[in-house]
Amino acid sequence: MKTISSLFVLFAIVAGLVATTPAAFADHTEVTISPASGSGAPGCEETAEGCFIPKEATVDVGGKVIFSNTDTAAHTFTSGAATDETPGEVFNSSLVMAGSSYEWTPTTAGEVPYFCMVHPWMTGLIVVQEAGHDGEETHTEGAGSATGMLSDGTKVEIYASASTAGEKMSISVEFADSEHVNYDIMVTQNGEEVLNDVGTHSHDGKGMHETTPLSSSDPVEITITFQGYGVDDPKTGPIGEQVVFSNIVPEFGTVTMMILAVAIISIVAVTAKSKVIPRF
Repeated sequence: MKTISSLFVLFAIVAGLVATTPAAFADHTEVTISPASGSGAPGCEETAEGCFIPKEATVDVGGKVIFSNTDTAAHTFTSGAATDETPGEVFNSSLVMAGSSYEWTPTTAGEVPYFCMVHPWMTGLIVVQEAGHDGEETHTEGAGSATGMLSDGTKVEIYASASTAGEKMSISVEFADSEHVNYDIMVTQNGEEVLNDVGTHSHDGKGMHETTPLSSSDPVEITITFQGYGVDDPKTGPIGEQVVFSNIVPEFGTVTMMILAVAIISIVAVTAKSKVIPRF
């Protein structure tokens, strides 16, 4: 048991020491969605690809979603679900014939489920995110980054804006090379909860969060609780593991990171603690 615990601790320390500044979030200015071939008949909902391809699509606020009907049957692209009393409140294409298309431009961030009113088993999801900057650095001066790791080897990276009294702190979370990640994030400052987002789902392993205005410029503690990979139950992965980033003070320049890790050998496995000192 002691040997296993030591290996987990060493693993976390190595993960911390190789921390790098996370890449800017990808730019999604346009996405095209098409119905799966033959989706006019039930069956596509049982496949991994789903009835709309892609099953989950990401687009920036102000971007363009193109619903291209490449199928032989006519379909609608209607926001909401077949069980809603008033579907189509966000968008509704009406009937789109084979070979035709419909476009929609989102104006607010969020998740928008949609379906086909003619074939209600056809469902999809559009994730609308704040616009990126096409690969340019998006983090503000004075921000800091830190890295931890789950026991399955997935690197968990955070990037936090400066800790300033009266201001909100922006925090990006990235699970490297992962899809359909479910997690909770809690942020506290001097024991006071300033953020508690439960049940976050990220189809590309990346998420953005914002605290309430901070009461001071003191450090914060960020706890990421992993809740599994997948869209439907049962989910997979080391569910229940936590990565705790302590003493986040990204208000000066260079960050030198030290991982203070404790391996907890139980059903939920490992908790990694990170100490972050300012960086340029």
